[in-house]
Amino acid sequence: MADSRQDAVDLVRRSFILRSCAGLGALTFADLLGVTAHAQNAPRGASVPGILASPHFPPRAKRVIYVHMLGAISHVDTFDYKPMLEKMHGEELPPSVRNTQRLSTMSAGQGSFPIVGPIAKFKQRGKSGGWVRDLLPYTEEIADDLCFIKTLNTEHVNHDPAAKFLHTGFQLAGRPSNGAWVSYALGSDNANLPNYVVLTSGNGGGVPLDQMAWSAGFLPSHHQGVRFRSDGDPVLYINNPEGLTKDARRTLLDALGRLATSQQVASKDPDILSRVSQYEMAYRMQDSVPEAADISNEPANVLEMYGPNVKTPGSFARNAILARRLAERGVKFITLFQMGWDHHGNIQAALPPACTNIDQPVAALVKDLKQRGMLEDTLVLFGSEFGRTPFAQGTLKAGYGRDHHGGNFTWWMAGGGTKPGYTHGETDDFSYSITKDPVHIHDLNATLMYILGIDHERLTFKYQGRDFRLTDVYGKVVKQILA
Repeated sequence: MADSRQDAVDLVRRSFILRSCAGLGALTFADLLGVTAHAQNAPRGASVPGILASPHFPPRAKRVIYVHMLGAISHVDTFDYKPMLEKMHGEELPPSVRNTQRLSTMSAGQGSFPIVGPIAKFKQRGKSGGWVRDLLPYTEEIADDLCFIKTLNTEHVNHDPAAKFLHTGFQLAGRPSNGAWVSYALGSDNANLPNYVVLTSGNGGGVPLDQMAWSAGFLPSHHQGVRFRSDGDPVLYINNPEGLTKDARRTLLDALGRLATSQQVASKDPDILSRVSQYEMAYRMQDSVPEAADISNEPANVLEMYGPNVKTPGSFARNAILARRLAERGVKFITLFQMGWDHHGNIQAALPPACTNIDQPVAALVKDLKQRGMLEDTLVLFGSEFGRTPFAQGTLKAGYGRDHHGGNFTWWMAGGGTKPGYTHGETDDFSYSITKDPVHIHDLNATLMYILGIDHERLTFKYQGRDFRLTDVYGKVVKQILA
């Protein structure tokens, strides 16, 4: 009986949250279920917290900008300096080292595993002495604002399962993404924009960009990421069809809301309210999205910070400044996917321009947030689904590349109460295995949630008879990286 009573309370709370966050002024479902009077009277469009009445503990950040270099940026060519790779360039990676890690099928059958030195010089940057390659001159300027984690690791060595695992905590489709969990937990700070926005750029070159990485999974569907397009309208179908006025659309949505309420009460199907909430969000986004996506009023010096491609639709630079604009307008979770990092061949020619595409914009994003006083309560994360091998895929003849490597790779964080100018964890002389302070993907997700004030073990959703969470049954908060 107690469980049934609690389930009813949860249903009431979730239904009310959905209604109020979506601004369904016409719906009376919460009234029918007995939600308290002050909540019932919340005006249309009011910002109402999510499923948590309040965070589990004081949050360090209010929002997240998650920057994913899809395809796997080479950590040994960017952030994890190993003199041994320079010293032993061309020599074989010792079997005693190589056999400690899982290899992908693309290099497992090689007869030779020649070590490849970094393709540009490393230097220690700033007062903190963080190692950053010459390929990233703008990132080196913000080294003292960054918290480097050298020991991320994952079991996966193929892009699709690794990317799903990174964002959802599981390698198969169907689980909610990290942004969906945050939306579910914390709701919205701006009822006129989605809680969770996805921006994409670059050319995948065969690496899939699967929308499951921003899916709501089994959570209510309005928590999924909303992908903004690079050309034309950022979001399709939010504008009124020809001949339909805004007042007429409002009347239509109100009537739909009344019908949906009746249907939901009869069927007890929560997806009915979720669908109608998305209609309502589209209505409010008619004004809010064009305004947020319009960078024409940005000062010239700010645009210049982000680099020459900032005015090019679909560029990483454009998406970086849009991320800042969305963050300052209350969007809780923004994910930027930059494709084009799968350098199995010709890495000497392909890696430098790939770094140039993202270096100035991502450094500008951190600087821009900092100069606006937003970095302290915005968590910025930068990394890949895995790293790349210190040995060559193929031979050391012209055109060699690096294969996938899940044993260790580097991420950095900025803001959100993380330690600036700090490096966490250590790897071996070949950047092939972890020697101190490993950080698993589940640990990364647990820490992200902690920074937002969420206990990853307590934020659950019952589905098919089981309580699920982002970190499955794993994950520990990496408190050493917190200031």
